[in-house]
Amino acid sequence: MKRLCLLSLIVLLVLLIFFNAFPGVSPAQDEITAISSSALVAFPFAITFNLEAEASTQIVDIDLKYRLDRLSVIPVTWRVDVDFTPGPTVDASWTWDMLETGGLPPGTELEYWWLIEDAAGQKIETSPSTLKYDDLRYDWNSLTSEQVTLYWYQGNQSFAQQLMGATEDALQRLTSDTGLSLEQLAKIYIYASFEDLRGALVYPQEWTGGIAFSDYIVIAIGISPDNLIWGKRAMVHELSHLVVHQAVFGPFGLIPTWLDEGLALYAEGELRSDLREQFDEAISRNELISVRSLSSSFPTDPDEARLSYAESFSLVDFLLDEYGSEKMSDLLGVFKAGSSYDDALIQVYGFDMDGLDAQWRASLGLSHELALAGVMATSL
Repeated sequence: MKRLCLLSLIVLLVLLIFFNAFPGVSPAQDEITAISSSALVAFPFAITFNLEAEASTQIVDIDLKYRLDRLSVIPVTWRVDVDFTPGPTVDASWTWDMLETGGLPPGTELEYWWLIEDAAGQKIETSPSTLKYDDLRYDWNSLTSEQVTLYWYQGNQSFAQQLMGATEDALQRLTSDTGLSLEQLAKIYIYASFEDLRGALVYPQEWTGGIAFSDYIVIAIGISPDNLIWGKRAMVHELSHLVVHQAVFGPFGLIPTWLDEGLALYAEGELRSDLREQFDEAISRNELISVRSLSSSFPTDPDEARLSYAESFSLVDFLLDEYGSEKMSDLLGVFKAGSSYDDALIQVYGFDMDGLDAQWRASLGLSHELALAGVMATSL
């Protein structure tokens, strides 16, 4: 009995020495425990994050931290100070209201974790959990190639295969003609109608038929099985925006609108007949919009907007036909490095936007004097 008491005393003394020598170490009963952690998606309007935790003393502070899987020059982690009632056992929640931030595309992936602190100053950080922000209102099918995963819920396998074929043809065309290619796997969500698509967006425009979320490498587009011809072109157009965005991605990578939209139209193939007709009419009247004007946002007037798209196609076609794909790739590389529009063109081609305007107009059959007159008139 004496030996047992002596042994117990020795163990107690060892424990006291240990905790005095290492004051940062607490007995097990003082630890903070995260009992459960979860997230509930209410697509497309909200994500609610929930935590249940306990400690031997009061929990006084809880922060939620999360990180989005998206293209970013510097990885960004967001931190939210969560409101809750302090106590030894707590339930805390925070709702990310997409109406305040503009929403996320379907298929977005994010990591989240919790930072918990008690009244004694002890802190724990939970292990990250992964959440996929899926649109679970529909039963999605999927088809994957080397560069694209296609999701759809209406239409048969042939419908999806035809769309996938269009993406593969467009990517091959972009690579061979411009040197551009997808650097990361793209996700394309095919909604069965424009109405279904707009129901997946927080603040859709009434004319929205497709949208490229370039930072997330995601496309959402409305294509019904009976609108396949339009759907192929529209999907390829948005896919090109992803490719171009990846090519110039960086802290400075801004490119003129005519180049971005021109490459997207070029990826579709031949220019649409209605755009071609309006373009030819503008040439005959010498009413082309200047390259410099096309470098910023396009006009809101429907006729002028259509002409802007047609001219953008023609400009890209001219540069590729006259100077080749290697120069186009060089141009995008210079834009990625942060050059101005004029400086980038001078560095690669030897002329600025006005010089491009004059050469391009001359290539369309306009005389040199008429071309210069057109530049001056449309630049005013």
